[in-house]
Amino acid sequence: MTTEAETITKWAIDPMHSEVQFKVKHLVISTVTGFFKSFEGSMETEGDNFEDAKITFALDIDSIDTNQGQRDGHLKSAEFFDAEKYPQITFSSTSFKTTGEEDEYTLTGDLTVKGITKPVTLNAEFGGLADDFYGNTKAGFEVTGKINRKEFGLTWDGVTEAGSVVVGEDIKLMINVQFAKQK
Repeated sequence: MTTEAETITKWAIDPMHSEVQFKVKHLVISTVTGFFKSFEGSMETEGDNFEDAKITFALDIDSIDTNQGQRDGHLKSAEFFDAEKYPQITFSSTSFKTTGEEDEYTLTGDLTVKGITKPVTLNAEFGGLADDFYGNTKAGFEVTGKINRKEFGLTWDGVTEAGSVVVGEDIKLMINVQFAKQK
């Protein structure tokens, strides 16, 4: 007879083979892309079955990089993320279910930004399992979705003299992660 603890597989994000990217409209005519360079996450599964996986994720606000230092400083300030008071964005899954399509899942969970927690639903595509050169088992996922920044207290709005909105409300998320099975 096996116990639940014996069937749980633990996975950790491999940060060297993962990236967290976001896109937001600028002046409603073009898109600015940014990254979070520092993050961590884990996943617990029943063996190698990802259905109902428990996933946690944390992004370090100070690691935001939009390839423009002045903008990055503004994003870290109290007008946006307030990195000093809220140093991380966190996510904890509440559901990870197959969509019925091969290798496609719906990931639902609680996203916390600036102390505000809201449920979000994201799409996850399973890229497969593979062993690396060192015999470590890896699992790859591409997670995509969209959130409204204002729902999470990111309410700063700039308007140009001509009346154009500086920053769009919708944030597109593109997260490519590789999890390493823990031994």
